[in-house]
Order: sequence, then structure tokens, then C-alpha cells
Amino acid sequence: MTRSREDLRRLHFINALFAHVTGHDLYLAEQIKEAITFSITELEEQIATHPEAASKYDAYFNNAAANLLTNAFDHLPSHGFYHWDASRNLETATPLFARDEIMTGLKQLSTFRESTLLVTNLRPALIPPPKRAVGRRLREYDEALTFIRDLAAARTAPSANFQLLFL
Repeated sequence: MTRSREDLRRLHFINALFAHVTGHDLYLAEQIKEAITFSITELEEQIATHPEAASKYDAYFNNAAANLLTNAFDHLPSHGFYHWDASRNLETATPLFARDEIMTGLKQLSTFRESTLLVTNLRPALIPPPKRAVGRRLREYDEALTFIRDLAAARTAPSANFQLLFL
């Protein structure tokens, strides 16, 4: 069976995201990926009839994975988890609002020795799909990534086991 590039990307994404569950076993990661895919079968049916809806598939897949990850970490009381969706509204991904959201998450996670901060939809928020990823937009996206990484590094205790994930 030949896999598409997007399918392999999703499989490795799930394997990395759920490493604490799968132990980096691609078979288990495939099972999780299939469960997520099954949960969004309605969207697949829409894509079959309206191919222009294919651009939404990754967003739905990432959202379903983030929800599953949130539920997985809810069962680990010693592990902190915070999810920030950068595409909630037009202002969310701007530096001022991004800083506020990230600081809120870091404050919430500061009481945990192990924690995960999940940032989703930052790229689509700064580079909306119908627009081209060129000069200024790419620079703003790179600056946002650097800003979030630097802020998280500066506000996290050196003894903490902190994971910063971007989807």
C-alpha cells in the first residue's frame, strides 16, 4: 500500500504528539490516526462531493487531535496542559494578544513539573489559505514562532520538563 505525503505527515504528527501513549510505535499511532479520521468522516463525504472543502481537512484533523490530546492529559493530574488556538478571531495571533494568551497558559502550567503548551493554527491565522505565503507574511509567522519560543523559555523554570508543540 502506497501512502500519500499528507497521510505520512499526519501519521508522524500523531506519533510525535501521542508519544506518551504510543511509545513511538507507528502501529499504535496509525490506530489513533484512523480513529481521528473516522471521527471526521462527515467532512470526507463533503470533500468527495465538494473538492474545494479539502483545504479544511487539515484544520479539522488538527482540531480533533488537539481535543483528543486535551482528553488524554486530563487523565494525568501531574501533567499540566494548555491549548491555545491562534485562529479563534482575527486579533488572536497579533503579538499583543498572543503574548497575553501564552502568558495565561504559562501561568497555568507553572505549578506543574511536567507540562505541555499546544499552539494550533498559528500559520493559518497569519497566512490565511487563500493568500500566498510571501515575504511579509512569512516574516510575521517566523517572528511569531520565535516570540512564542523565547517567551516560553524565559517564563519556564529550568527544572521543569516543558514541551511546546505547534500544529
